Amino acid sequence: MQKKKIAIVGPAYPYRGGNSLFIAHLNDKLSEQFDVTILNYSLLYPSFLFPGTSQFDKSNVTLKAAISERIVNSISPLSWLKTAKRIKEINPDLVVFDWWHPFFSFCHFSISFLLGKKFQKKILFIAENFISHEGHFIDRLLTKIGLANASSFLSLSEKVEKDLIDISHNRKLYRSELPVYDCYDLTTNENKQHKSALPTGRKDFTFSEDDFVLLFFGYIRKYKGLDILLNAIPLLIKEIPNIKLLVVGESYDEFSFYENLVSELHLTNYVKMENRFVANEEVGKYYSVSDLVVLPYRSATQSGILNVAYGFNKPVLVTNVGGLAEFVDDKKTGIIVEPESPEAIANGIIEFCSLQKTVNFGKNIGERISHNQFSSIAQLFDKIITDSLL
Repeated sequence: MQKKKIAIVGPAYPYRGGNSLFIAHLNDKLSEQFDVTILNYSLLYPSFLFPGTSQFDKSNVTLKAAISERIVNSISPLSWLKTAKRIKEINPDLVVFDWWHPFFSFCHFSISFLLGKKFQKKILFIAENFISHEGHFIDRLLTKIGLANASSFLSLSEKVEKDLIDISHNRKLYRSELPVYDCYDLTTNENKQHKSALPTGRKDFTFSEDDFVLLFFGYIRKYKGLDILLNAIPLLIKEIPNIKLLVVGESYDEFSFYENLVSELHLTNYVKMENRFVANEEVGKYYSVSDLVVLPYRSATQSGILNVAYGFNKPVLVTNVGGLAEFVDDKKTGIIVEPESPEAIANGIIEFCSLQKTVNFGKNIGERISHNQFSSIAQLFDKIITDSLL
């Protein structure tokens, strides 16, 4: 029996970051049941719009390098024509667009429009975000334009699902969630050949075995609330004298702001910061030395950082914003606190330390991820395709 076909428009290797990692995981799951073609970007962001050092994954160890056709140029109408033509050649049963930012509005609108009537009931938009974290009126307008030709939507959080209701206009809404990103744990048997990727110990960070280590990981942007976490550390030192904070990630803000804050709060002996993008083979060493991963976000939908933490069986502290708290069982897999409050973060960390004596966070995380909705994503896509024929 011939497999049903799915064409996915989205970023994949060699692009770095959570979106390409999600597409790679999605490809792995769907390829077990479907014939999948990924139409990747030849140009994702113009360099002058990208705040980081590189859009490409320059790690020594490649994770989930999904095969793709690099055909989509986000700012070239000619490439949109070529992409639509290529999709028609593939003649898929479902066309999937990965949506996360209004920058791609005209690109996605044009490609989906150019597919014509034959595909108008076969266009699924996966909404990782609905409106960008710093979204304004123009972002909301561009989002409505970008999603205009969708026949159905797949949200990855309850928050996004609720947001989509406002523009769905009776179009079908489906739900799943981000996969657990355990691919960074290179100490597993299948990755033992990467000897250089094995985690280092606390001594490499000048931490002692008795220290209580917090980890803030990933891109540093204002909405992620690193400044709020830093302001919580003086409150914590009084209760947990051996506390340490490890901040690791490339800053998209003025990094001197955070360096100055550490100095002003006299936290030099308590905070270690590395302002850089972390290669795949290095991720494990940071998670392995941490006791608690902290996501002090001002806003969020969901977070790949949380799913990486679960992949290392690490508990998390998150703020109750957007859809972030949906993926945490409070006082079981982590702690949920109110946002934009150093006091709330400090109290939550103190509560976690107390609960560690009686709660098996690791066991609870294992149970939580065993029920991850992404594991049944192929069955969901089969239903989406069936529904598109009705």
